[in-house]
Amino acid sequence: MFNPRQRFLIWAVASLVALWLATWGGRGYFENRKVTAEKVRAYVETVEFGRLTGAARAQALQALEAKLNALSFEERQKLRGERLVNGWLKEMTDAEKTQFIEATLPAGFKQMITAFEQLPDDKRRKTIDQAMKNLRSDNRREPGAGGTNGPSPISPELEAKIRNIGLNSFYSQSSAQTKAELAPLLEEMQRQMESGRMLHH
Repeated sequence: MFNPRQRFLIWAVASLVALWLATWGGRGYFENRKVTAEKVRAYVETVEFGRLTGAARAQALQALEAKLNALSFEERQKLRGERLVNGWLKEMTDAEKTQFIEATLPAGFKQMITAFEQLPDDKRRKTIDQAMKNLRSDNRREPGAGGTNGPSPISPELEAKIRNIGLNSFYSQSSAQTKAELAPLLEEMQRQMESGRMLHH
């Protein structure tokens, strides 16, 4: 039979062990739940989106949206550079593409477009130039990306239309597919705005 002091010591040790196990288990739980670019890549590659229908298809799309939104900006841009979701985009209807783009563009991008349109012409031009340069640099670092300037993040035709028509007008008139192609540029421009670089060119 243990005396009171021994019982207290046993209780204290047991409490510490239980606390340690709970902390370790909780850390492992949250680490496993943390979304990473690798987990998103695995999800996209294992789910055959084109074969899904009805509720299963909608759930798969919403799951992808949630996973992408949980990533950091750098990880999102890395996956965009890999054209990871292009296979899914080809299988999406226009309505699904619109939902996907609206769900995965960063919060505040409409305010970014409005702020961009209010800049003088020279600052708008410099902002697009810098965003394109950054995206090309990011793409150049990806495996298989060749060329001294990296591949263009958007087609030359889209870039020309943005410069000539204006980002707000062009975006509002664009198809869901075009908006999907513009997403990397919009995200990069928003990053510039949030960092203050857009306003200090």
